Amino acid sequence: MANTSRYRPPYALTSTILNRLAEITEGLGRYSVLAEQHLTPRLRRENRIRTIQASLAIENNTLTLEQVTSLMDGKRVLGHPREIQEVHNAIAAYEALEQWDACSERDLLAAHAMLMRGLVEEVGCYRSGGVGIFRDKHCMHMAPPASRVPQLMVNLLSWLANGEEHPLLASCVFHYELEFIHPFADGNGRMGRLWQTLILRQWKPLLAFLPLETVIRERQEEYYRALALADAQAEATPFVEFMLQALSEVMHQVAVTDQVTDQVTDQVTDQVAALIQIIDQGELGSGALMKVLGLSHRPTFRENYLNPALNAALVEQTQPHAPRSPTQRYRLTDKGRRWLLRHRTA
Repeated sequence: MANTSRYRPPYALTSTILNRLAEITEGLGRYSVLAEQHLTPRLRRENRIRTIQASLAIENNTLTLEQVTSLMDGKRVLGHPREIQEVHNAIAAYEALEQWDACSERDLLAAHAMLMRGLVEEVGCYRSGGVGIFRDKHCMHMAPPASRVPQLMVNLLSWLANGEEHPLLASCVFHYELEFIHPFADGNGRMGRLWQTLILRQWKPLLAFLPLETVIRERQEEYYRALALADAQAEATPFVEFMLQALSEVMHQVAVTDQVTDQVTDQVTDQVAALIQIIDQGELGSGALMKVLGLSHRPTFRENYLNPALNAALVEQTQPHAPRSPTQRYRLTDKGRRWLLRHRTA
């Protein structure tokens, strides 16, 4: 049996990693002050919803923020039963974070059972067979044999419990190592993201509401490339660099968003709010929008509805380089979707 006390996942402390750690640590002080003032229960809930929706979207779940919000509220939504089950499971798992110890194998298995309940046969236990990761019919990664998984996980959890790495660094390394070992028959990606959040939460509780998964979702191809590059180099370094960049980015986004949330909400007029709610149903042209709004005077529509929404970056054109195109449509921006989510959860 391997000597778990000496096990250390392979990675290198590059200048990029050291700079990112310093950057995040410095930003964390500002984030903590702002969070204490602005991270209200409503915003914590909103960030949790964004986390769940993004983490599942990475796994090809098609439910929207609005649908996840409705499920969080106990409402029924139209959707594939499996996708709805995935959301219910994720809600339960993220709500249970404070009950678990990131270094506990028992808690890790319990979390998998909760996250994958009703989705796969092997829940709450390590896989019993071999597994590979395929993309476009190409094998991107062949995981270690199932017979090695229990010991590999004991080693990894022991390193996490006894190591002296900074929690920011440890959370990224653990995330990569779990993906490399691929200990479960299914759900390894969402488990890696969940457990990184747990590690960060145990260090700084406010980080439990940092929607890191939203940045991963936006940069999903880079996420997969970082995993593949780490595999090719046989060490976690490229993945750690990517994840620390994502952490820095989302911390800045949330700090700015939370600080101005109330101001933005106050600035949105009833007319703009009505426009946002209509565009949420799908991309529409100005004529269709006016019809739904019951308007016939185009200058009024542009002055009171469309232009304020465009200027506030809540709505954008589908053809920004051809603003007068007869096929021009309008859609919500990420900022517009966030406003709509806050409005619905207020």
